[in-house]
Amino acid sequence: MMNRGKSIGCAVRLAVFCVLAAVGSIARAYADNDPASGLFQSPQSSAQLIAAVQGTGDLTAIPLALHIVLQPGWKTYWRSPGDAGYPLQIDVSGSDNVEEAKIAWPVPHRFQLFGLQTFGYGDEVAFPVMVTPVTAGAPIVLKAKIRYLVCEQICVPQDGDLTLDLPQGAATPSSYAPLVNRFASLVPKSGERLGWSVERVAVDQQSQLVVDAKSTGEVFDAPDVVIEGAPQFYFGPPRVELSVDRQSARLYVPVERLGKGVELAEGDLVLTFLDGDRGMESITRPVPIVAAASISSWISLLPILGIALLGGLILNVMPCVLPVLLLKLTGVLDLTGREQSQLRGAFLSTAAGIVTSFLFLAGGLAALKLAGASVGWGIQFQQPAFLALMAIVCLVFAANVWGLFQIPMPAFVGRVAVASDARPGNEHAKSFFTGVLATALATPCSAPFVGTAVGFALSRGTTEILAIFLALGLGLALPYIVVAAVPQLVGFLPRPGRWMRWLKAVLGLSLVGTAIWLMSIIGVQTGILNAGAATRGDSYWIAFEEAAIPDYVADNRVVFVDVTADWCITCQANKKLVIDQQPVAGRLKDGGIVAMQADWTNPDPKIADFLGRHGRYGIPFNVVYGPGAPAGIVLPELLTTEAVNAALDQAAKP
Repeated sequence: MMNRGKSIGCAVRLAVFCVLAAVGSIARAYADNDPASGLFQSPQSSAQLIAAVQGTGDLTAIPLALHIVLQPGWKTYWRSPGDAGYPLQIDVSGSDNVEEAKIAWPVPHRFQLFGLQTFGYGDEVAFPVMVTPVTAGAPIVLKAKIRYLVCEQICVPQDGDLTLDLPQGAATPSSYAPLVNRFASLVPKSGERLGWSVERVAVDQQSQLVVDAKSTGEVFDAPDVVIEGAPQFYFGPPRVELSVDRQSARLYVPVERLGKGVELAEGDLVLTFLDGDRGMESITRPVPIVAAASISSWISLLPILGIALLGGLILNVMPCVLPVLLLKLTGVLDLTGREQSQLRGAFLSTAAGIVTSFLFLAGGLAALKLAGASVGWGIQFQQPAFLALMAIVCLVFAANVWGLFQIPMPAFVGRVAVASDARPGNEHAKSFFTGVLATALATPCSAPFVGTAVGFALSRGTTEILAIFLALGLGLALPYIVVAAVPQLVGFLPRPGRWMRWLKAVLGLSLVGTAIWLMSIIGVQTGILNAGAATRGDSYWIAFEEAAIPDYVADNRVVFVDVTADWCITCQANKKLVIDQQPVAGRLKDGGIVAMQADWTNPDPKIADFLGRHGRYGIPFNVVYGPGAPAGIVLPELLTTEAVNAALDQAAKP
């Protein structure tokens, strides 16, 4: 029995040994059929040559890749690294049966560090390498000297030698094939495969490169473009304008000449048009936009000029302009009984003050834009000095309305307004500055159509900005122009009487209230008062973080973004009338909806960039994201309960 037990034990051990040997043999065979080089390692990265096939077969082009894994925070570079860095280099001159090894470049990402723009990759990247053998079917030995640069706060060159042996045999897929194929699929393609097309590449009058692209497939999300082929020029990051359906994009690429040579429109450019992990490459020659083409441009501008005119007209009934309307009303009542020429002159002076102020504002915004600064509707309210000046002006006008003193005007103003009579000239000068005050107080308000017009203007050149802001000014001044044309309309106003004292008292109080409101904003901006816009006292609101939105959407959450500011009157009206009322407030408290608020009371470049990518340069701005609307649903400037609920419902649909 004992001998029999020993025999059984030996048999079991022998069987186990055979099984382990077979498994080892299979593992070795499997490893042998998955060709890869040794591993180059450094404290910053690792690199390895891998093959997508197990043998050379009869292939005339063999798919390989150089797989680089980067430590967190480090990046390496694309074929055109940008303002700094250098791209991957592979030398295969010592290889056997290798005629050529051609590198392909997956879609890069734009990085910014210390104000420098670079293009490259983080985390990991596999550069597809297509090897052409001298003799198809024969084994190859790829001996590669690799050199690439990795950067974080510092840059460290990486140099190594890698060898990959690919035997003769069937070219069946290896275990590395999915990795190689995944990064090969990220190499920019022709436009037909993506449903993309570049409609036009032109150089405009501001020496910008204008790229118009369309998609017949998936909508654009955050398009970008990299320009190559003109070393004597520097191309900055583009400013992007998307159409409402997000299937058309216009990119304005700033251009700076670095040296002498041909003009930009005299040579071919290589455009790599990017959107996330999708990319298209095309070769094109830009065409100059000449002045002769401006006739059709002006014709196409007519609809937006009409929108601007209507938006300016609607601004007259917005809360921020009402104190000025009351101020003007008292001035008109004081002039009751005067000659029609005096009435006409007073109203035209107010209209002139409005239009002049809008043109001044347009010129300032155009200058800031050309200087590369962030621009937007009402951004001057982010400056405490401007708010303090406006508060003082409101208090001075209030004191003047109450009769505490008269505002003296310089003599030359009177001579310019009415040369024959100093008194009418003084009235016209006061009317002119009433128009200036109306414009200044109108800028924190956003009426229907105003945001559309301003967004369109600030995405264009100086000429378009001036034209559209002129239309906005004419719209705001239109009631004064109408009364100036038909002064008999003043006759429909009630006759002056004791009730005017009460009107002036109310007007003075409204101007004082405006001044107090302006000072409260200064308190928030300087930290004297606690800001209420970030949380609004409701625990369900979180701070704006654009990078977190895709993660929430991927988790089937709906995200409601509210871009607001303490100085934005329309924003406050939206909160009081819609956002903080049922049923919207109740839905925002629901765990399935993320209420995210961006406070623009003070300047914030991240919020300005977020608005700019949506074609907006003013607030309020509300957008809803979700599984049914990953690109976002933009809501109108004046919110309604129906519009918000409809957007939340649509975004929630999978």
